[in-house]
Amino acid sequence: MSTETPVPAGTDENRYVAVARTPEFDALRRALRRFVFPVSAAFLVWYALYVLLSAYARGFMSTKVVGHVNIALIFGLLQFVSTFLIAWLYARYADRKIDPLADDLRVKIEGGEQ
Repeated sequence: MSTETPVPAGTDENRYVAVARTPEFDALRRALRRFVFPVSAAFLVWYALYVLLSAYARGFMSTKVVGHVNIALIFGLLQFVSTFLIAWLYARYADRKIDPLADDLRVKIEGGEQ
């Protein structure tokens, strides 16, 4: 017994509105939100920490670590590292969680056109 909701025939606009109302589409949105919201919040906190420390903890941020390299420079470079890390993590998450759901939904939509 299948729990999938059939996609009605009709204009493309009506079909996509109908798809947006299916449980499968809701599952796809939930899977995306499960990654995007927490990671976005964590990155914003990380970035705000960098900005706030740069503005209000200048003594700490200007602490030399090696030669002319200080903590502020390291934090700044780590912003780039964290951005690439998030992109890599998202690609892995999408491959495992989002893409299979999207592929199933695409097959369902395309199958309804025949």
